[in-house]
Amino acid sequence: MNPPTAIIAEDEPLLRRELRDALATVWPELSILADAGDGSQAVQALERHAPDVVFLDIQMPGLSGLDVARAASGRCHVVFVTAYDQYAVSAFERGAVDYVMKPFELSRLSLAVARVRERMASAPANLEGLLAALGERASSKRSFLRWITVAQGRSVRLIPVDDICYFQADNKYTLVVTATAQSLINKTIKELIDELDPETFLQIHRGTVVNVNAVATVNRDLRGRMSVQLKERAESLQVSAPFAHLFRQM
Repeated sequence: MNPPTAIIAEDEPLLRRELRDALATVWPELSILADAGDGSQAVQALERHAPDVVFLDIQMPGLSGLDVARAASGRCHVVFVTAYDQYAVSAFERGAVDYVMKPFELSRLSLAVARVRERMASAPANLEGLLAALGERASSKRSFLRWITVAQGRSVRLIPVDDICYFQADNKYTLVVTATAQSLINKTIKELIDELDPETFLQIHRGTVVNVNAVATVNRDLRGRMSVQLKERAESLQVSAPFAHLFRQM
């Protein structure tokens, strides 16, 4: 009997490697035929390898994970990999093989593997109904970034965005600041602004975005210049003139 085969579709390289290593632990006989970093690569890998299972991130650049799942429907079993609860819960309740939340936990991945192995003897599910429901949900409510990934050697740490006090540009990188730590990520402020919930994160300077829930006070000096004092950080953040209007009602 041939060993089961799979592909991994995840746009974060460190998370791909982490998932591959975790699968080697919980499903050692599984043969990973390919990794894909975006939706187009994932569809090409499906066509080339015809795997038994695809571990599929819902949020990917280019073709989305939902587009890839549509290509996989009825052809292979699907395990959704996601940091977005609304997708994961809907996928599970509506009959997708299973889902794994980020950050990965071996116990939860083991459960997903056990479930997909049970279904290997049957034909892969048709996902059209599920995908239609997920598509409606995605179009009716935009999903914002919930985690920031930070490389730590061969590992990756996921920081919930709710824990972040502010982001600050640092040359080609961005400084991610929580109450107790600072980390650099390889993503620009402009890219982050497009992904963050604008009701929670405000740009107060060309290079600074602050979490409004982390703000203690907004101060104005004798010359009318504004600054933000944080609840759990000693430093204050300057508010540049183009963004001062955000606080005029305060």
